Amino acid sequence: MANLKEIRSRITSVSSTMQITSAMKMVSASKLKRAQDAITQMRPYSEKLQEILSNLSATLDLSENAYADEREVKNVLIIAISSNRGLCGGFNNNIIKEVNNLVNHTYADKNVNMLCYGKKAIDAFRRNEARIDNKTVGVEDIFADLKFSEISEIASHVMEMYLTKKVDKVVVVYNSFINAATQIVKTEQFLPIIPTVSETETSTGDYIFEPSKEEIVAELLPKSLKIQLFKSILDSHASEHGARMTAMHKATDNAEDLKRSLTLSYNKARQAAITNEILEIVGGAEALNN
Repeated sequence: MANLKEIRSRITSVSSTMQITSAMKMVSASKLKRAQDAITQMRPYSEKLQEILSNLSATLDLSENAYADEREVKNVLIIAISSNRGLCGGFNNNIIKEVNNLVNHTYADKNVNMLCYGKKAIDAFRRNEARIDNKTVGVEDIFADLKFSEISEIASHVMEMYLTKKVDKVVVVYNSFINAATQIVKTEQFLPIIPTVSETETSTGDYIFEPSKEEIVAELLPKSLKIQLFKSILDSHASEHGARMTAMHKATDNAEDLKRSLTLSYNKARQAAITNEILEIVGGAEALNN
């Protein structure tokens, strides 16, 4: 009977776990819808803004712009975007692995600083005694209420670091949202700006610009950078809920399979105990008759 009690206890434990994972799956599914709508609405705007810049910059020399200043890379800033909570599969580990690969291999001979958003990235790199920018402190809750104004301040801080030559290159590491089951780790160069149109390409059509093309590009480039960072964070936010929903769905299925297996084992053990009791009763009755 002790064995039956142990199995019964495990069944209760697995049932409680299954209820928790099922509830987390439903919560993530509801949040995923809003996060997915946000990133799908942002992408066309971001792509159109990049297209406008491409057409304008086709006949301009972007190297004259401060944000496209190519210089010797000595100081690199890595912006790592993770989540505040776990239980989302390999979502955070993939970011940490990619950043470690950049630090230890790609930029091993550079002075690397990090700007982390999300508690998981902050905790991981603090344990590794990595150089984390002070701007990180107190911003781990940006996912609680994603606003462009707050992300704009972060982007302005990064751009100021680049203009003052505190850093020579800025890269963003984040999870790009494909669908609920698929997220791809991306490493994008944030600064300096990489021209998207080759020198041989020219803008289509003849346009009259007011103000001049140079002034328009100078106005749009900072805005485009802010939009790019905002899009990366929205991508990561949607990817987090997709990864958590998928992980909790698999955990619920595994718990259900384990519960079914334990129930079968419990029924077999109970049947064996009943059979043994019947055999003992029959054996006792036979002994009395004899």
